[in-house]
Amino acid sequence: MTIAPAVPGIPDGQIVELKVEVPPGQVIKYDLAALASAFQITDPGRIAVETDGSRTALVTIYPSNPLAEMPPPSLEDMLMDRYGRIVVGRYHNGRPARRRLFDPSTGSAVRALTFGTTGAGKSRTVQYVLACEKRNGIVSWYGDLKGGQSAPEARGQVDWLATSQEEAILMLRAAVAVAQQCRQPRYAAMGRNAFVIGDPDPLLSVRIDEANRLLEKGAPYREEATYLVKELGRTGRSVGIGEELDAQASHLEELGGSDTLRAMLKEGEVTLLRWSSSMMRQLVADGLLPAGTQLMPIPKSLKPRVLRSQFAAGAPDDDEDVCDTQGTAYLLSGPHPASMMRHFRIGSIRPMPGLDPEILALYGPGDPRRLEENSLEAAGEAYEARGTEAMAALCEAVRDEQQKQAAKVQATKGGRGAQLLEDRIRIVLAASEDPLTPDEIAALVNADGGAEVKVGSVRNRLGLLADNGDIVRAGRGLYEIAR
Repeated sequence: MTIAPAVPGIPDGQIVELKVEVPPGQVIKYDLAALASAFQITDPGRIAVETDGSRTALVTIYPSNPLAEMPPPSLEDMLMDRYGRIVVGRYHNGRPARRRLFDPSTGSAVRALTFGTTGAGKSRTVQYVLACEKRNGIVSWYGDLKGGQSAPEARGQVDWLATSQEEAILMLRAAVAVAQQCRQPRYAAMGRNAFVIGDPDPLLSVRIDEANRLLEKGAPYREEATYLVKELGRTGRSVGIGEELDAQASHLEELGGSDTLRAMLKEGEVTLLRWSSSMMRQLVADGLLPAGTQLMPIPKSLKPRVLRSQFAAGAPDDDEDVCDTQGTAYLLSGPHPASMMRHFRIGSIRPMPGLDPEILALYGPGDPRRLEENSLEAAGEAYEARGTEAMAALCEAVRDEQQKQAAKVQATKGGRGAQLLEDRIRIVLAASEDPLTPDEIAALVNADGGAEVKVGSVRNRLGLLADNGDIVRAGRGLYEIAR
């Protein structure tokens, strides 16, 4: 084993923990880069800092990055403990990192949110939790709004797999109906105000992956989807129906823009993988993290940056085959929200040409748990049609509903389209697969039936929207919706 370069005053190969305090009346703050410089450490991943949010911090220095390699999970990790938790990975100090699938102390299903930018490991994290749900006899309804590509191994392993926004709407409608039309009155008649797993019903988990596509500004079903997510969060917990949103959102406005939705998420299981530059500020501003909480950014690669002179002997080291940080995260709702952890290694290390056998093995043998017979009528024809050709007709009906509603709204505005230029720009960018120039945006805005606008006005609004995080600058003179 190769030990990292020595730190002055610290023996090679040893782990050192320092307890640091500031005087009363002050709040401890730190700069990871400055700490690494002080200890003459070139790899900041060797330092872990955890604060109590007040005066005290623990600084741990490792001989090498403790999160560089992670094992796959064991069956014991995947099974819920008596507190309704599974083990999802390890903290820097080797302790198990847990997240809750159910809260037996209150008889409540959980609400959850997982954030992560592209390549952060969100899809594999979702696959693992889905596999754990199957192993624990939980009914999984999974909306994969990437057309089923985010978690292809989930097909046949979950009770309901939706791969379009229309089917996701049908799934959410069915879940709300099961909660309000079936389980609520049935449990009320039983005198029950909380949920007990398997007595008589299984726990039901409703998950929307790539949820920003359904809930972002300009999305066709945003209003109804936000309403259904709120309703399910309001009524589902006590009848054993949990929900999770998994998103690449860089701004909470992309998740429905609802204060009620944000309030619900504050009480849920929140996982933050590698995030965008504006997400940290939003998490603190919206109360998902205590004011003053510091989270060190998760880098894309664990490879330390080394400066090499052009006159140095030998070829430069351009090897990109190094361990990335996929799966590294903060469990904001856990007992150590500011302590970096990493999820287990899920699936094969290299991309596979087809379904990943290691991920399929996680799900285990047998069919997934199905919805109880008592709730089939409430779930309706959409549940009955899942996985069949009959679903296409139901989705087409949803599209027709949406188009009629949009035409009605258009008529009430005198055929002028969206009233605010900002909203018109968001709609144009959300509908485009590629970044657009201000001239292209102006042309598309002027084609929406609203009042004609000048390119200069569009440029001004683009600057404001980019500063607010609603859109992003994709390059010189190019803009796209924040995803």
